[in-house]
Amino acid sequence: MPEQQTYLTPDIAPRLAAIDIGSNSIRLVVAESDPRNHYRVLDEERETTRLGRALAAHGCLDETSMAATVDALRRFQAIAAGLQAEQVRAIATCAVREAENGQEFCDLVRAQLGLEIDVISAEEEADLAFQSVRRRSDLTGKNTLLADIGGGSTEIVIASGEFVESVYATPLGAVRLTEKFAAGQSLAGDNYGQMVRWIDRELRRSCDKPSAPLHLMVGSGGTFTSLGAMVMAARGLSRLPAAGCQASRADVRHLIDRLRKMPAKLRREMPGLSADRADIIVPGLVVIDRIMRRFRVNVLQVHPYGVRDGMLLQMFDALRGDGTPAPFRLDEQLDRFADMCGADAARGKYVAELAAQIYDAVALRFHLDPHDVRLLRTAARLQDVGYLIGYEKHHKHSYHLILHSRLDAFRPEEIELIANVARYHRGSEPKNRHENFRKLAPPDRHRVRVLAGVLRIAGGLDRSHNRTVRAVQAGGAGRVVELAVSAAESPEVDLWAARRRVGLLETALDAEISVEWAGNLVANY
Repeated sequence: MPEQQTYLTPDIAPRLAAIDIGSNSIRLVVAESDPRNHYRVLDEERETTRLGRALAAHGCLDETSMAATVDALRRFQAIAAGLQAEQVRAIATCAVREAENGQEFCDLVRAQLGLEIDVISAEEEADLAFQSVRRRSDLTGKNTLLADIGGGSTEIVIASGEFVESVYATPLGAVRLTEKFAAGQSLAGDNYGQMVRWIDRELRRSCDKPSAPLHLMVGSGGTFTSLGAMVMAARGLSRLPAAGCQASRADVRHLIDRLRKMPAKLRREMPGLSADRADIIVPGLVVIDRIMRRFRVNVLQVHPYGVRDGMLLQMFDALRGDGTPAPFRLDEQLDRFADMCGADAARGKYVAELAAQIYDAVALRFHLDPHDVRLLRTAARLQDVGYLIGYEKHHKHSYHLILHSRLDAFRPEEIELIANVARYHRGSEPKNRHENFRKLAPPDRHRVRVLAGVLRIAGGLDRSHNRTVRAVQAGGAGRVVELAVSAAESPEVDLWAARRRVGLLETALDAEISVEWAGNLVANY
């Protein structure tokens, strides 16, 4: 999103518009900033254009759907202009992302409407949906699964508290499944069983089971809001409440059985179900049912918001910049991240300082990038955030939590490096068979080996957790590195631990490393 130069003041209430171009429908929300809340919705519009209906069969967007979508976008632009929206952001998801002619569609919209479309990744789509949930629900102390079902895909997020552990992208979209399996609208015959088995295989292939039991499942997207509306209708309520509702897996299975037996005409008249979703609702509900089975969840919370809400929250956040210098924001962000995950933020800073001293001491001799110390410090401070999930494999959990974090001071490729360095602060050394390590470019693999090797030694120097070591200096010559440790008295346990951990850095630098107590000669940092 382009950088914003406007800042909110009490006298200015800017209006923004968000457009979500999905595989089944496109949606518009125009909102105005509300200091008492996140924002106030001024207008909403939705049109079903089925942009992704030919994708499964032909791999392309068909001309009829593209033309219908362009016409709808033209109307949406007029609505946004009439409401004096200062900024319009349009995103496209699965259909445009996967289509062979997706760029052609974006070029067509730009040429006819002057509207730039941001084709976002599945991970970005999941993040927008999760930010909506995080800002509107108390997730403290909860292991949460968020499922966002669209026309072409379903994104699944596993989170601990406010922090994302894993994001999974699956091809389980309601429109895609309808195109693939719905020879008849009822899905009452052999195709239904084939669809269920295919969904189960995709979930097994795409998603690992969570490391800890889930406390909550949250659902966003049209399939979930339709489910909630039908459940509310069965309970005698005319609409889905603004706070959403809860539904059990039994509710989902009951609706599947009931809808499969209905002819198309009766299904379109089902209370709570919009007529234009009647032909895709069964596949969508089956995705919900199989996710609940896969992750052993019996109750879900329907979240009436989703990607568009996440977009608007992000857009208004950009306007609310307070000018605080980024380094201070980052320092506070890292402390908060560590504290909320149950890690010792003070120890993280201490180990980060020791690691930086070791790295700076060897960087010049071994031609290392001096700027990488910034990544090393951050990895040291966040190495133990995986405690949020559990101790035993906390280094692996730290990798996922950091990878999906919102550290605005770093580029995505830098966050990937930080996550890998934290991943290897303990446990097995980096190996090419590890997917997270294998996908790095060879130069970045070397950087991770060096930085993680340094971090292991620095962590060893506080094995006693007494913070006895005051500073570290490096001596020696050639391929020999002599680390001189300053402490008021001999830190035997810390020296023992550090010596055990020199192997990774020795291999990475092709050097021989020794760690010795140098007395209390080096000034305290």
